[in-house]
Amino acid sequence: MTMQKQSHIFAAMPFSVKRNLFALYLIKVAKWMNLVMPVIVLFYKSNGMGMREIFQLQAVYSLTLMFFEIPTGYFADRAGRKTSILLGAFTGVAGYLIYSLSFGFWSFVIAEVALGIGQSLVSGADSAMLYDTLLAGKQSDKYTRFEGRVTSVGNFAEAFAGIIGGLLAVSSLRTPFYVQTAVAVIAIPAAFSLVEPPVITKRVRLSVHNIITVIKQSLHSDRKLKWNTLFSAVTGVSTLTMAWFAQPLFIQAGIKVNWFGIIWAVLNVTIGLAAITAWKIEKRLGPAITVMSFSAVLVAGYIGVAFLPSFAGFILLLLFYFARGVATPTLRNYVNLISASEVRATVLSVRNFVIRLLFAILGPFLGWLTDSFSLSIAIGIAGIIFGVMIGITLFYFLKYKTYQAD
Repeated sequence: MTMQKQSHIFAAMPFSVKRNLFALYLIKVAKWMNLVMPVIVLFYKSNGMGMREIFQLQAVYSLTLMFFEIPTGYFADRAGRKTSILLGAFTGVAGYLIYSLSFGFWSFVIAEVALGIGQSLVSGADSAMLYDTLLAGKQSDKYTRFEGRVTSVGNFAEAFAGIIGGLLAVSSLRTPFYVQTAVAVIAIPAAFSLVEPPVITKRVRLSVHNIITVIKQSLHSDRKLKWNTLFSAVTGVSTLTMAWFAQPLFIQAGIKVNWFGIIWAVLNVTIGLAAITAWKIEKRLGPAITVMSFSAVLVAGYIGVAFLPSFAGFILLLLFYFARGVATPTLRNYVNLISASEVRATVLSVRNFVIRLLFAILGPFLGWLTDSFSLSIAIGIAGIIFGVMIGITLFYFLKYKTYQAD
């Protein structure tokens, strides 16, 4: 059966909440079952790269996401979330295929650009698809619960991948990339099976003016949306940066390669468990206490990991990852609550744009600190930077009650 015929069959299927949710779970697995991440730093080092080059490479990925994030979010709102996710699935497979066949910094740059474009096409569109799917099924009040489930599925997949990836890497650091390419293919049929929810009453017209209008609302004119976006983005970049510090911490502690995947699995199971229970935690504590609590844990995690002994630092790292698991679905829900359906993917993409912009600026600087001074100093300074940024944005996030619709 040709791809065109398959597409026609999928397009003809009626809307189903259950099928869309199942497809989104599969897409999350394909994107997050990351066999290469547990040993990626070792892989880069085996190709002659230091931490400065590693962070530069990730800055390329972040800049690619930054450049494409908002246009692709707007594309998802205009052309449809399914179309955007499907294109992202194909591009993601291409990125890992390039990685599998490449050697050296500049080859990896090409692969990261492809992965960045693929991720930008999915990012925002998947959360918007989830929210509108639940909205069509009259279950939008359960978004945090379902976003937590989708997030946990991804993290449990990454946890499983951590163990498998670590074992695969024992034979060759390149083997995980070969298998990763096959895993990424899962997202393609899953994306084909999605059906657009019947909730958007109008499609925004594709124009630069409309994109700029949404950006202005998200970062300037709409006070609630502005501080919601900035706080969520600062929180996101703090957790992203820690993910890239984790493996250097393992190396510094003298942990063997075959244990990398197991420890990575433990960290991701922690995120998954937290994400599943995030809606219960928020319901019990309330929005204000919830965001203040995970913010405090994130900042304390940086300072503790930087200066405490290895065992105590690892305990704080676990708490950090638990806070990350609570923060992810909770903050996405707040963005959805105050965003209109027809521009929801664009608004979520603005948030992701800010995350990648901040990481592109801070990442190479922190990598330089690691190579020039020490890992502890770099993590400690990162903790101070994020402490200030989280403190300022959290103040206004709470002041304007950006966690609830008007």
